[in-house]
Amino acid sequence: MKRKGIAVDQTLEILMLLPMFIGFMVFTVYPILWVLRWAWFEYAGYGNALFVGLDNFVRAFTRDSNFWNAMLNTFYLAFAKLILEMPLSIALAFFVNKQVKGSSILRIIYFLPTVFSIAVIGLIFVILFSAYNGIVNALLVHSGILRSNINWFANRWLSLTVVLLVSLWSTFGLNMIYFLMGLQNIPEELYECSTLDGASGARQFFSITIPLLAPVMQIVFMLSMLGTMRIADLILVMTNGQPGGSTEVVMTYIFKFFFAYGDASGRSQYGYGSALAIITGIILTIITVIYLRMSRKLKETY
Repeated sequence: MKRKGIAVDQTLEILMLLPMFIGFMVFTVYPILWVLRWAWFEYAGYGNALFVGLDNFVRAFTRDSNFWNAMLNTFYLAFAKLILEMPLSIALAFFVNKQVKGSSILRIIYFLPTVFSIAVIGLIFVILFSAYNGIVNALLVHSGILRSNINWFANRWLSLTVVLLVSLWSTFGLNMIYFLMGLQNIPEELYECSTLDGASGARQFFSITIPLLAPVMQIVFMLSMLGTMRIADLILVMTNGQPGGSTEVVMTYIFKFFFAYGDASGRSQYGYGSALAIITGIILTIITVIYLRMSRKLKETY
């Protein structure tokens, strides 16, 4: 009876894991193998595929400066957002954790943008930053900061800065929740003892709060950085790479080779897009490994 019960339990465990396993194989493993296969071919999704060997990779490294400009834009968004988002998230989490009156409502307000569709958020901010009838331009002109309206999406860095602000607004609430959970796990006795020793609030923050948040910081930093480096939908909605493709990020650039966006011939380039996806995956892997090695001490705080 005991063995039969164990067998039944194992069968139930397998059945519970089976849907996730099938989904992982279909939506993760198979696409990776598909990309690894077609990266060596010139293939448009139909007709005969022409084997070209390393030519797709050679093209990416030697003849495609647009790809590396898109990579530069991606790094700019990732690191600029990291510099702005992390201090803001920690500060807001620290404030909300103080249990001041209305902190629960503030927690909901800060987190609310996270649940909205990125496409909807992008469209709203495109309207807000419209060059001719946007609220942002109207407020800046009315307050005297600007003499005339600005076309926010006519310049590469100005467009990317607007995208950065929108991305920051839409995600900092989630990171605030992560830091808030970390703060709530710090023993209150540490603050009480430090107060008895005469430590100021600032000293407590930098000597107790920040060090004990280090393991949470390690994970949040990595998720935020990799999440921003995989950004695509916000760019497609707000700028679609304009002006002149100067605001493309690496994921939108690769996306357009698979779906023939802006290609006059209407042909997809699955082979070259697959090669770019592999190069990007390798770059992200290298960044992750380097970051985990450099931040190894953060998780040894406790």
